[in-house]
Amino acid sequence: MMRALYTAATGMAAQQRNIDTTANNLANVNTTGYKKSKVHFQDLLYHNERTAGVPSSVSTQVPVGLHVGHGVKFIGTEKIHTQGNLENTGNDLDLSIDGHGFFQILQPNGIVGYSRDGHFNIDGMGRLVTNDGMLLDPEINIPQDTRKVEVGFDGTVTVFLRDETMPEAIGSIQLARFQNPAGLTPIGKNLYVSTPASGNAIVDAPGASSMGTLTQGFLERSNVSLVEEMVNMITSQRAYEVNSKAIQSADEMLKNTNNLVR
Repeated sequence: MMRALYTAATGMAAQQRNIDTTANNLANVNTTGYKKSKVHFQDLLYHNERTAGVPSSVSTQVPVGLHVGHGVKFIGTEKIHTQGNLENTGNDLDLSIDGHGFFQILQPNGIVGYSRDGHFNIDGMGRLVTNDGMLLDPEINIPQDTRKVEVGFDGTVTVFLRDETMPEAIGSIQLARFQNPAGLTPIGKNLYVSTPASGNAIVDAPGASSMGTLTQGFLERSNVSLVEEMVNMITSQRAYEVNSKAIQSADEMLKNTNNLVR
């Protein structure tokens, strides 16, 4: 009887984590380059009271075993790196990646982060930076007298200087991809950092080595589906309620047992 209480409690904890993840997805539905998360579950150890195939007589054996489970646990939260929709902004410094790859962002601590957020600005020194002022790596410097910036599909950055009719190349944007992007660790600010599970970054020009291409004037929206997340939330809520009902049923059975009169 007590086993049912603890088993159902693990189910409630698992569904709470599911709701937390769904809520975070919904909160970031308008976050540029955000990738939705998915929780993975695993059943707990079983109490094997009888193993399938043990002899039931001299010439027979039992066809199935007798196993009692102990509930569920959450084992991982995976980022789903599918392509989000591209939104036309008309801003020359807005870039989106069509395909695989991440922008390389140099953090203040010197560690390179990786992002799908291509909304860039120019700081006081003419460098391309993120909304938090972190530098795009490799560094791109825009001349002070620039009147127009163009970024090619292959990452080549050219500028039109004031009173000049021919463009001038000033650098090239490099992208990074990973063998296992789900192994990246999200750290906030639309950034990921690499881990042993993700593998080392493979850096190359956009469009090369299975790398995605760049599109200027567009931003990649979140890949969160509102309808899908709402269905997940309803399913998780109902599963939470069912597990709470199981606890109530076990409690009623214990109560009845306690009230037995000899």
